[in-house]
Amino acid sequence: MIEATQTKKGTDPYLSSFAQLQKELEGKQPPWLQQIRQAAISRFSDLGFPTSRQEEWKYTEVAPIRRTLFRPAAYEPNGLPTERLTGLTFANLQCPRLVFLNGHYSAELSSLKGLPETVQVKSLAEVLEQNPDLVKPHLTQHAQYEDHPFVALNTALIQDGALVHVSKGEVIQEPIHLLFLSTAAEEVVAVHPRNLILVDSNSQVTIVESYIGLHKGVYFTNSVTEIVVAENAVVDHYKLHQESRKAFHIDTLQVHQDRSSSVRTFNATLGGELTRNEVNVVLDGEGAECNLNGLYLISGTQHVDNHTRLEHAKPHCDSREMYKGILDEKATGVFHGRIVVRPGAQKTDSKQTNNNLLLSDDALINTKPQLEIYANDVKCTHGATIGQLDPEALFYLRTRGIDRTTARSLLIYAFASQVVNRIKVDLVRTELDNYLFSWLPEGHLVREAV
Repeated sequence: MIEATQTKKGTDPYLSSFAQLQKELEGKQPPWLQQIRQAAISRFSDLGFPTSRQEEWKYTEVAPIRRTLFRPAAYEPNGLPTERLTGLTFANLQCPRLVFLNGHYSAELSSLKGLPETVQVKSLAEVLEQNPDLVKPHLTQHAQYEDHPFVALNTALIQDGALVHVSKGEVIQEPIHLLFLSTAAEEVVAVHPRNLILVDSNSQVTIVESYIGLHKGVYFTNSVTEIVVAENAVVDHYKLHQESRKAFHIDTLQVHQDRSSSVRTFNATLGGELTRNEVNVVLDGEGAECNLNGLYLISGTQHVDNHTRLEHAKPHCDSREMYKGILDEKATGVFHGRIVVRPGAQKTDSKQTNNNLLLSDDALINTKPQLEIYANDVKCTHGATIGQLDPEALFYLRTRGIDRTTARSLLIYAFASQVVNRIKVDLVRTELDNYLFSWLPEGHLVREAV
């Protein structure tokens, strides 16, 4: 790993990357985006990297990111053979896919057969060059960068990512897979994918967003996804992280919902040395509903930080949230879930649950469920648990002739399956189940038993 020589804020290499990018994009980007980029890099320079002295980052230390000199990932014209995707968990889902290799769109690996013409699935870089007015009303308008250094950095360094636009009244039966692959091995690189998903009224779509490391290298992914859901639209969004065990991943998902819309999200974190997932949802129309689900399955010295914020801005909205964590060896985790009910958002119905299973004495989780309620006619609850495997349940399985290792794995699988079974897409649920079976000791016996 290369140590950076820079100011204590750690911003200098990124300011240089921004200056170089501006030269490359001169005359190729719309003036409105250029202004936003400039404002964002200035804000990043002012903020610097967060530290554990800040409440929102109290249990997550990003100094390893700040200290490492990451180079911008270069476009690889030779690409990657399609056969390389075969056998990779989550990479080979049989559905339309848009593939990005080290942050850059790969036409060779992408396949969008079967999508109707009323659905646009494109490289954001292509859209910004050919039809920037399409994304102007929404790009950078929902994921605010003023108080978030990583969102500011992503906004300043926007190069590529996915645009998905589903027209009014369209119901897309197959999932759309946004696949981000890293081939980092020796070179220490950074990518900043930016995704924009626009779902018009009365339409329905399922998005699978995957991040996969093909090698064991050190790299940094700083991704931002904005989802704008119009009236009566339905969106299912799955985000799957299987990065290199040496990788750093900072992710922000920002969702804006209109009246009577429905959003379900699922976040599965399996890889990465340090991962921070932020999920922020604004229910900004009466009758909107949202379900947030997540599973983090970590071991070794992995660290995962899940921050969620559900903002009930209008009356008569419902939300449900369930995050489950399984931590082994010296893994550490954070869950900070916040439900905010704005003044006037009466008849809010919200429930939040975080359950954690510690498989070793050295594993650690910090959990903080939080309610901020500024209305008086609401129903909001939250709860969190931290525990180990139930010895009575383990004893019961042993008395049925099941060995200790298999019995433990059965209980772990049962714990995880409570949230995995909330996945509506068979392709995704099956892939995650298969990963669980491969991760668990004697997982093949668990597969046979269930």
